[in-house]
Amino acid sequence: MNQPLEQLKDTLTRARQETAKVIIGQVDVIDRAMIAIFTGQHALIEGVPGVAKTLLVRTLARVLGCEFSRIQFTPDLMPADITGTNVFNLQKNEFTLVRGPIFTSFLLADEINRAPAKTQSALLQAMQERQVSIDRDTHQLPPNFTVFATQNPVEYEGTYPLPEAQKDRFMFKINMTAPQREDELTLAKRMLGKDAPETTLATGDVQQVVTSETLAKLRTELDGITVRDELVAYVVDIVRASRNNESVLVGAGPRATQALLLASRAFAAINARDFVTPDDVKSMATPVLEHRLVLRPEFEIEGVTVGEVIEKLLQQIAVPR
Repeated sequence: MNQPLEQLKDTLTRARQETAKVIIGQVDVIDRAMIAIFTGQHALIEGVPGVAKTLLVRTLARVLGCEFSRIQFTPDLMPADITGTNVFNLQKNEFTLVRGPIFTSFLLADEINRAPAKTQSALLQAMQERQVSIDRDTHQLPPNFTVFATQNPVEYEGTYPLPEAQKDRFMFKINMTAPQREDELTLAKRMLGKDAPETTLATGDVQQVVTSETLAKLRTELDGITVRDELVAYVVDIVRASRNNESVLVGAGPRATQALLLASRAFAAINARDFVTPDDVKSMATPVLEHRLVLRPEFEIEGVTVGEVIEKLLQQIAVPR
């Protein structure tokens, strides 16, 4: 690797190590969250309460030297509660912008599906353009702006399903499951001592490995990762095949092709390589496509899952040599 790529590889390695001090046994989850950050994309995190979804994003913000904000989505949350609003200042006799929590680097949209579509839509412009329009004025967001939206997969009463257009703006769907027994045992023992995850983060034992300014520069170094034309065609064929599968009602669009290419390239960098392999594409295919595919009802009734459909797609498409 050349020197900039070596710096990128070193930063990714150190960031993984520091995050793992707090987030126990979730290696794939940490990798996918960092891929979303380093590719300038966003992630949808799904998991039952208590699996450290919020703690993951807070820790990454500390490690990568970025601001962090959290919004608890509720049915009565309004768009202005997210973006901010202009308030009349009597002393200056003019309107002053009171910025909302969206003006940050890492935004945790907690339980995003508990707010109605009008409120959810306040995020769409920010996610796509990294800017916010308030009273006809446009305001830029930080270059590292990343949305991590969480969902509870077991409690849907009083929720509003995310529109397909909004889900498509998330690079990944990251499934955070309960830890393995060994990891949960380690967590239980740490909670009885002075090195509980929350305490570890609060006391400063987690080191910052990069500044927000350097992070923005390092993201451009991913352009140096080689992706052969055959692999680009492989990615395109996988995504196109999802639209022609008999069990799929709505397949993945062109944004999925872009996301799979970017994710595969970043995954190669995390694994200290300056080139993408077919295995990188296969590893990223499920988290990139899972939330984008809508199955036909008759196949869902038969018990077919999106994961099984993606696995069959990968088996059908010829792997480039």
